[in-house]
Amino acid sequence: YLRGKMVSGPTAATSFDTQHEDMIHDLQVDYYGKRLATCSSDRIIKIFDVGPEPGQQTLSANIAGHDGPVWQVAWAHPKFGSILASCSYDRKVCVWKEFQPRQWSKVYEYARHASSVNAISFAPHELGLKLACASADGSLSILTWKGSQDNEWDERQVPGAHQIGCNAVTWAPAAYPASPPPPRGGRGGG
Repeated sequence: YLRGKMVSGPTAATSFDTQHEDMIHDLQVDYYGKRLATCSSDRIIKIFDVGPEPGQQTLSANIAGHDGPVWQVAWAHPKFGSILASCSYDRKVCVWKEFQPRQWSKVYEYARHASSVNAISFAPHELGLKLACASADGSLSILTWKGSQDNEWDERQVPGAHQIGCNAVTWAPAAYPASPPPPRGGRGGG
């Protein structure tokens, strides 16, 4: 509510034909809500430009580069440019960059997991361009862009982070060291 009036987002859901040839596993809207990325078992990532009204979406790019079903996609914060990451059953994490409108290129590939990479998540932009990756092999990886060339990333892996694999990963919101801790309250002195 804002001054007694209810504030809400879009009021109607919409559906459209993504033209994927197999099951869709994930979709993500970019920071500005103007682009939609989808991924599928057909090994393709599709980017759609999304208009303000339901039904206003236009296919702007097909991205191919995985050798297995693509499980998840993630948009980086726009301060880093138009960057999208993807992970797949093929054990790879790919980072894609749009150099020209509608022209995406793979700028980085990480292929050091022993099994399917099931989930990815970009860190809050305050921490820099970092990508967490979770794999069915039980390990987690943190990929950090070094800040010079698009294909130069620091790779850190935590082997055995989970005994039976990992299906999800996310980051906590960024907090600065000088930030006061959140108030403690509630019963039990918590």
